[in-house]
Amino acid sequence: MPHATPQLYQYSHVQETRENLEWADLSNIDLSKYGTPEGNTELADTLIEAIRTKGFFYVTNFGISQERVDRQFALGQAFYELPLEEKLKYTPDLDSGDYNGYRPAGRRVLSGGIVDKTEVWNMATKDGHITQPIPQLLKDNLEEIEVFAKDLHDKILDPLNHLIALALELPPDFFTKVHKWETHDESHLRYMKYSKFSEREIEQLADGLWSRGHTDLGTITLLFRQPVAALQIRDHKTGNWKWAKPLDGSLTVNTCDALNFLTGGYIKSTVHRVSVPPKDQRHVDRLGLLYFARPQNDLVLKTIDSPVLKRAGFTQNEFEQGGHKVPTMGEFTTLKQQWQQRKGTSYESSEGQQILPGFKGQYFA
Repeated sequence: MPHATPQLYQYSHVQETRENLEWADLSNIDLSKYGTPEGNTELADTLIEAIRTKGFFYVTNFGISQERVDRQFALGQAFYELPLEEKLKYTPDLDSGDYNGYRPAGRRVLSGGIVDKTEVWNMATKDGHITQPIPQLLKDNLEEIEVFAKDLHDKILDPLNHLIALALELPPDFFTKVHKWETHDESHLRYMKYSKFSEREIEQLADGLWSRGHTDLGTITLLFRQPVAALQIRDHKTGNWKWAKPLDGSLTVNTCDALNFLTGGYIKSTVHRVSVPPKDQRHVDRLGLLYFARPQNDLVLKTIDSPVLKRAGFTQNEFEQGGHKVPTMGEFTTLKQQWQQRKGTSYESSEGQQILPGFKGQYFA
């Protein structure tokens, strides 16, 4: 019997805000320059400066059409229009640290006692294929989703990992060889929905945040242009918060915990948060399309042997400095996900908890 699946449509992005926000000044990694010694050197220099100072940067000309990107937004929108009881069939054991599948809204208590309205759908690949249970809507489009995820890996992640290796005076394949597509890791594609709050709920939301400041746990996060202004980043140097502007045809990219550990803190994990949108965009939901890159699960997150790190004095991460066992990527992922996903917790009750010896969970207002 044929399955009744939601009809996909041409996804239309909402209008950008007209409010006068304080936008962050971010560098742009134009991948049309990638592939020559001169271009690679220029991009590596720009990239390492960007992630050492701002932590975020744009990537443009990455070889994936806006039409294909919008198809993924359309799939994400259609997924969230499925009945809740259908989506709940794909909820993993979130409390144990599993996260591939559906995470429903309402698991975290925000400021003012407001319960979150954030839904997450994660899809990971194993041996290049998505093997987890998925609804028929996504099964019908599985090949397209897998090809899209592989293109993110090949066209964007591999070049960025190559450029970071060059900037740290490492062999060109140093990072790409621990992010191989065919090796099982915890990298995943995400559709994420922040449902709008009512004006009354916004008034109760004391800090005005959908999500407090936090860091991601992998190496690099790719965020596709989302015109509903909400993402704010904390400048590494000044500590000030600024809005991330949705730049046409771009990805907004940040560095994460694993890269911080591997470089002894030379490349910091970027602190970012999600604010309630400006007033002219509070009437719409915010749909996100992201890719979270993580190295292979058995990689021990010890400080790497880089001439640049040695010259700069970044030779030990927090685990090594404290004489603690250095976790693997897989161990760290499970433990931090357990901390993040515990049902019914508030940011205040989670703050400062030890995730593993040498590392405490932190949120930033």
